[in-house]
Amino acid sequence: MTDATPARVQAAGWGWRYAGRKRPAVSDVSFAIEPGERVLLLGASGAGKSTMLAGLAGVLGDADEGERTGSLLIDGAAPESRRGQAGLVMQDPDAGIVLSKVGDDVAFGCENLGIPASEIPARVAEALEAVGLEVPLRRPTEALSGGQKQRLVLAGVLAMRPGLLLLDEPTANLDPEGVAEVRASVERVVDATGATLIVVEHRTPVWVGLMTRVIVLAADGGLLADGSPSQVFAEHGPALADAGVWVPDRPLELPVLPAAPDAAESVLSATGLAIARTSRTVVRSGLDVRVPRGSATVITGPNGVGKSTLALTLAGLIPEQDGEVVAASSLAGRGGRRPFRWTSRELLTRIGTVFQEPEHQFLTQTLHDELSVGPKALGWDAARTASVVDALLERLHLSDLALANPFTLSGGQKRRLSVATVLAASPEVIVLDEPTFGQDRRGWIELVALLQEEIASGTSVVAVTHDAGVIRHLGGHRIVLEQAS
Repeated sequence: MTDATPARVQAAGWGWRYAGRKRPAVSDVSFAIEPGERVLLLGASGAGKSTMLAGLAGVLGDADEGERTGSLLIDGAAPESRRGQAGLVMQDPDAGIVLSKVGDDVAFGCENLGIPASEIPARVAEALEAVGLEVPLRRPTEALSGGQKQRLVLAGVLAMRPGLLLLDEPTANLDPEGVAEVRASVERVVDATGATLIVVEHRTPVWVGLMTRVIVLAADGGLLADGSPSQVFAEHGPALADAGVWVPDRPLELPVLPAAPDAAESVLSATGLAIARTSRTVVRSGLDVRVPRGSATVITGPNGVGKSTLALTLAGLIPEQDGEVVAASSLAGRGGRRPFRWTSRELLTRIGTVFQEPEHQFLTQTLHDELSVGPKALGWDAARTASVVDALLERLHLSDLALANPFTLSGGQKRRLSVATVLAASPEVIVLDEPTFGQDRRGWIELVALLQEEIASGTSVVAVTHDAGVIRHLGGHRIVLEQAS
């Protein structure tokens, strides 16, 4: 089977409304993308960017899943009928992983397309090299970090060599080196194949140099802008920034918090700490760490070095393999000062955790009910609960979605909701894994400002992040995990 030819895309008044939602996720979108064009698809969080890509990939489902309007075509046919022509890297990498071993997962798409078995090993090796994922082919996919999973999913799509490459936040959880590698690998692929490229990404400076065109979706339907990158940002820069689009070289109007004082009391600390997701594989050992009270602690380092594992260990959600995490005496529970020994109710008011994958902490069918879980567990009355919930929905621009299902939100909206669910219970320590993932400019500013307010009120914040802006604006204390030699 020969590689797919570059695809032409056409949308005419296209829109999609998810079942159970009053308003469409995206509406009245019209454009034509010629074969080989490279398009950066922008818009505020919730404007429908991910829905647009899912529609082009033909994975939105039938009438039971939602209602479509207008038309959306790839080479003159419905996307659902163009099997193998479009390859989609989704916002949530776990949703794109099918098989349990790295090599098998990358090969899966090729096998489904009927590519000769003799060609597949070379394609797998080439794709893994292109994205910089240097792990054994038999490495369990469940053992990969979030950033490694992103590379894996991208490799699986690149191996299929589609005529239309659709990337939804492909570098969101990657370290700076990984961002550069993925950007370079995508450029190599489109240079070699001529594939049509559509990228949804908030890191506009990373991608803008590769693009021939920028299309901006308006939050209320239609397009906000469409043209060359230089034209769009020059003519519409201020309006785009106000709408939440990350405009290159536009400064952020936020204070920069100072570093934590060396003598600050530790709210959490550990000496000689060894950490692991499972008891079989220790990912780090000999760690001496502290979390100063009332300031930010930022955990940084390359993908796969154990940042998320350390955060979950500090949060009391997974046990230490050696050493012990000890909380300040003021936080001690009935089981003592070791967070892993605390009950779920004790953790609720002491340490709240925002996971890397927002869906992992959603429990109910509406945003309002989701934010009410913590306060209800603490026995708050209805009036107090409603006051806290309504304030958080308003602050994080989610009020219009109060009765929506959390699982139908955009990636950025899911992240804001996951942060809000933790804040609703007012814990003394907040642990966040990639807190600004998927945020548009406005959402990012609101989220970082909210964390700054929490720090100013005495809350201790622990954040795992690759985001240089978060590191700069939260200040505080740094824990740097290096790649093992």
